Amino acid sequence: MVVRDVGLIGYQEAFELQESLVAQVREGGAETLLLLEHHPVYTIGAGGNLGNLLDPAIEAVRVNRGGDVTYHGPGQLVGYPILDLGRRGRDLHRYLRFLECFLIDLCGCLGVEGFTVPGKTGVWTCRGKLAAIGVGVRSWVTMHGFSMNAAADVSPFGSINPCGMPECRITSLTLERRQQTTVPDLKALAGQRFEALLESNLPRS
Repeated sequence: MVVRDVGLIGYQEAFELQESLVAQVREGGAETLLLLEHHPVYTIGAGGNLGNLLDPAIEAVRVNRGGDVTYHGPGQLVGYPILDLGRRGRDLHRYLRFLECFLIDLCGCLGVEGFTVPGKTGVWTCRGKLAAIGVGVRSWVTMHGFSMNAAADVSPFGSINPCGMPECRITSLTLERRQQTTVPDLKALAGQRFEALLESNLPRS
């Protein structure tokens, strides 16, 4: 497993990098976890409803992942795991549950209690939704992934129905902990925890 910190990167550039890595993994290349921040962008899944954009001035990038509309920007950790599920059980639902488990583990490492909500994908706290998940799969190789809010400012989510949920409250680790939590803090934890949890939840066959 290769963990790559690609810093602050444009959405299209990151998408092209994912596509290149997907092709490599399909040919037997190393699985990779990309950790990054995006320049401000709204994205929407292939089946997402444009009606969930509440500001007519907003344009969302339509992408080949599940889920509805979300926001990415500085102060948020984005992770794109490029994994060969063909050798990890070929179970997309189990993969989604693993991502939730991983994100809840990150919360716990920082003293925040995260949990899932039946029938919905992502991670919540008592104050609101903390992390979103939206994945794509090509020939059982994954792309796209998860985002977790670190910084206190979550106001850009006010212009959308996050993940298609009207009046969905959004929170962040800084708000939860009442102390600054940075993306580098999260990257360090994610790099330490991801592979071990992956191998215990979705071992390679």
